[in-house]
Amino acid sequence: MPVRIYKPTSPGRRGMSVASFEEITTDRPYKPLTERLKKHAGRNNQGRITTRHRGGGHKRLYRIIDWKRDKTGVPGRVQTVEYDPNRSARIALVVYRDGAKRYILTPVGVRVGDALMAGPDAEIRPGNSMALRHMPVGTVIHNIELYPGRGGQMVRSAGASAQLMAKEGDYATVRLPSGELRRVHANCAATVGQVGNIDHQNVSLGKAGRSRWLGRRPTVRGSVMNPRDHPHGGGEGKAPIGGQPQTPWGRPAMGLRTRKRKASDKFIISRSRDRRR
Repeated sequence: MPVRIYKPTSPGRRGMSVASFEEITTDRPYKPLTERLKKHAGRNNQGRITTRHRGGGHKRLYRIIDWKRDKTGVPGRVQTVEYDPNRSARIALVVYRDGAKRYILTPVGVRVGDALMAGPDAEIRPGNSMALRHMPVGTVIHNIELYPGRGGQMVRSAGASAQLMAKEGDYATVRLPSGELRRVHANCAATVGQVGNIDHQNVSLGKAGRSRWLGRRPTVRGSVMNPRDHPHGGGEGKAPIGGQPQTPWGRPAMGLRTRKRKASDKFIISRSRDRRR
């Protein structure tokens, strides 16, 4: 999917690029697989902001994606490839032989008319889904489950892919896009192939307004604030931070590990930061 670059007819157009959308076959979603998406603007159930710099944005309909791929043994065919405003990847509407329709992420190489299937009897082709134990070592995969039957939770963004590195007993070793090596139960399902829309990372927004369309509000540097608003604020001219970089609430912003101890930590063989050393 190439990226379209415009002539700089205005300051907002200079440096802006958009996706070509040449793979999109329809501009209207399948209505029964959509639902209303309520905006929260980064607020929790008490109305307090828990995620900053969120708000506004264009109105959207949520597309219900089949993360579980539980139509095992039923062949389906790709009817449309669509744009989804809720994610970076494209989605495909699959019509199964029994009449059911489901949305899935569109892998690289999957087009309208292609036949797809889920289950242990499916071929090793992009778009087919099966348990890790039924895949050969070295297969490129995405939409990976962490717990059998829960649905895919990892490797779902545009251009992302993981690789099945080994199988031993009830567990398989998967290399994630970050470089992390992680053990996943062999009964967990995954989809063969790489997530489509590879050039998403090459698209430049070009202007602040386009960021606002996505619901992203401005981010202000702490060094340009007043001392009462941020630990980095104050001083005459461009003052250095002084001491350790901090969050607006005085906690260290670099180097402090914030990940809590999780029961699943024992399945991580090597983290991405360990591989960078």
